[in-house]
Amino acid sequence: MDLLDWHRGRLTSRRLAVLVKHLPRDSATLQELHGEASRWSVTDYLLASVVDQLSEANWMFATVNRDEDSDPLDYPEPVPRPGSTPGAGAGVEAAEPSPAPSSSPSAAAPARNPTATELVQFFS
Repeated sequence: MDLLDWHRGRLTSRRLAVLVKHLPRDSATLQELHGEASRWSVTDYLLASVVDQLSEANWMFATVNRDEDSDPLDYPEPVPRPGSTPGAGAGVEAAEPSPAPSSSPSAAAPARNPTATELVQFFS
């Protein structure tokens, strides 16, 4: 496909937008915009989470069933995810892309739990 067709009038803006929106996961454009995270699907993130949970369960089992005189076992390292730095607790939170900056001032405020009064007002 020649992108000059859009300039020449042979390709509509709507068709071009649809083509760009539905680019394959391994396209150069998505790789440039999102880096390694563009190659990870939801299934990949879920599988990494399963591996982490299984290694934690094995660590807990081994810790509970070890001799009291032995040294404590090292906590298992999580599977590295895109966007996380090695050795910095490569959890899912670090792997998710950061949200686009918002112009509203309330978006910049840190999230907090509602108070009991606010909950009563909400549900009444």
